[in-house]
Amino acid sequence: MLIEMQVKFLTFDPSSNGFVVLLTDLENKHALPIWIGPFEANAIALKLKKSSSHRPLTHDLIRNLIDVLDCKISHVVVNDLKENTYYGLIYLKSQENQVAIDSRPSDAIAIALGAGAPIFVEEDVLHRTKDAVLDKESRDPADSLEEWLESLKPEDFEYKA
Repeated sequence: MLIEMQVKFLTFDPSSNGFVVLLTDLENKHALPIWIGPFEANAIALKLKKSSSHRPLTHDLIRNLIDVLDCKISHVVVNDLKENTYYGLIYLKSQENQVAIDSRPSDAIAIALGAGAPIFVEEDVLHRTKDAVLDKESRDPADSLEEWLESLKPEDFEYKA
């Protein structure tokens, strides 16, 4: 089953020296943190701030190509988790059919934000993520994802949705 998500925040994680985008469901019952690269973080941050550049960035270029081909981005899905790596799909709809294109979730999120398309996560991915966080290196529940999320402070966030 697909669960609709939204970007809750984007922040820098000093422990991994990378960026984290947090997706939450619309009722804030489920959360999915995804560690992403700096270029995708920048693209997502620009979309969250509703900013644009003078020239199209890569994610904007992709969206423009899709528009010119008379297609629409219907939605994106974080559909799998393998060896601590998330996988995503971008669904394109044309007049004749719908196709799914393999994507990194960070790219799919940036493109969805630019296109105003909904973001979904497979329910199974949410359950497997929670289990992986709780089971990894025999962590205590105090070190779980939920504890980390609850411990965050507003000043930890560089960008908010």
